Order: sequence, then C-alpha cells, then structure tokens
Amino acid sequence: QVQLVESGGGLVQNGGSLTLSCAASEMISSFNAMGWYRQAPGENRELVAVISSGGSTKYADFVKGRFSIWRDNAKNTVNLQMNRLKPEDTAVYYCYADILAYDHWGLGTLVTVSS
Repeated sequence: QVQLVESGGGLVQNGGSLTLSCAASEMISSFNAMGWYRQAPGENRELVAVISSGGSTKYADFVKGRFSIWRDNAKNTVNLQMNRLKPEDTAVYYCYADILAYDHWGLGTLVTVSS
C-alpha cells in the first residue's frame, strides 16, 4: 500500500504564499496521475489541481493563475505552489494518487489563510 505524506501547510496572511509537498513511498513515475484536493469545514472535498504521468495539468477554476502543480519523479514528490492566497482557500489539503485506477490519499495538511 503506497503511502502519501503531505507537508508544508500552515498559517499565512491574505495574499501570502505556501508550497505544499507530497512524498510518496513508491516511485511515482508509474502513477497515472497525482494531485491535490481540499476540504473546508462543512464542505465536500473538491479538486484543486491534478497532473498526469505525462505532465498534463488541470486546475480548478478558483485557483487558475494562482496555484501551480508539478511533480518531481526523481524525488517521488508532487508539489503545489500556492500564491495570492485568500481566506476562502482555508482547508485541509489532501494529496491524491491514481495508481492502476485505484485512488490513494494522504492524511492531509491544514492551510489557514487569515484575513
């Protein structure tokens, strides 16, 4: 069972930046896709960004132009650069991996954006 461990969450002011990282316990080069979802209190989990094994990316409309996802196959990580953060970005951010059509999740990292 692959393990996904997120890091980089924390408290940041409105307009600030954070970089999230997700380390996988196995080589990610064979993963179909990896990405980030988030879940705010009382809300459903929603897609933030995803990157395929070929490097294609997809972003939720609410983060386009502010967030950037990339994967480092040598380090087995997928990363999320988050700029111009807003209070509504406050949520637990979860790392996700699609491995042979099975979904795998990390435990999440909390991002809090103060107004």
